[in-house]
Amino acid sequence: MPNIGARRWVIPEGYIPPQSMVNADHALKSHEAICILNAGDENAEVKVTLYFSDKAPTGPYVFSVPAQRTRHLRFNDFNDPEPLPAGIGYSSVIESDRPVVVQHTRLDSRAAEVALMTTLAWPCP
Repeated sequence: MPNIGARRWVIPEGYIPPQSMVNADHALKSHEAICILNAGDENAEVKVTLYFSDKAPTGPYVFSVPAQRTRHLRFNDFNDPEPLPAGIGYSSVIESDRPVVVQHTRLDSRAAEVALMTTLAWPCP
C-alpha cells in the first residue's frame, strides 16, 4: 500500500479530567488517546511533544508503529520522560519519520453519562 498521511500532526486541545465517576476500570477511566495508522511498508518512529500554558514543553515521548499496523496510545499512560498530570490543559505535536494518520479521542467519564469525542488531528505540511 502507498504511504498515506503526513509526518507532522498537531492537536491544539488536550485535557485529561482528573477524576472518573463511572468506575475505576481502566477501560472507562477518563483519558485522551491518539490512534496512529501506519499503512506504509516500513516501521514508523513517532515522537510526541507536549506544550503547556505555564511551563516548558515536555518530551519527546517515543513510540514505534509497525508497518501496516495501527497503534492506540493513551496520554494518561505516557511516563517517559515524565507522566502527564491530569487536570491541566496541553497541546501536542506528533512527528513521525514516515507518513502516518493520527486520530484524537477523549473519553470523559466524570458523569454517569459518559462523553466520547473524536476527531482527526491537524496534518502539517
